[in-house]
Amino acid sequence: MEPESSDDDDTAPQARDQPIRSTVALDGHGSYISEARHMAATFLTRARAEFGLPVSARAMDLTQLVVSELVTNARKYAPGPVLMDLRIVGNLVEVEVWDSDPRLPVPQGADAQRVGQHGLEIVRAVAHAFEARRESVGKRITARIPLTDVPDEAVADKSPVNPPS
Repeated sequence: MEPESSDDDDTAPQARDQPIRSTVALDGHGSYISEARHMAATFLTRARAEFGLPVSARAMDLTQLVVSELVTNARKYAPGPVLMDLRIVGNLVEVEVWDSDPRLPVPQGADAQRVGQHGLEIVRAVAHAFEARRESVGKRITARIPLTDVPDEAVADKSPVNPPS
């Protein structure tokens, strides 16, 4: 699992007007969920070390949790490849996962007796913003997480990443 190199990858500090970004195609072998979490941690560590961005321990943990949940769902419900894109946009880390299944995830009602299938609930609870949208092929799920610890009121804003037009 190597990040794809593309013209979109920003590696120079002077490119801060463009998002800091890393994209990877995940191939489906059994360990790619843990590799995706590791990639997210490495990405945020790089953002802190190379670009001097503040990244809290909470942001590191939540980003890895969101990556794990979104990649797990893509692997479980969609055949074929999974693409993961990580970006720093302003004071947020944006986690975007694309898969080939066009069916959008549906949040389930709270049920303390249910075992498993809480991933979407978890992502929506910890993300500053969440969006699921169909693409011409498949779907794209996007979650944004603050890089630093913020008051609960700021995190409680669950507005879509890109409001429908």
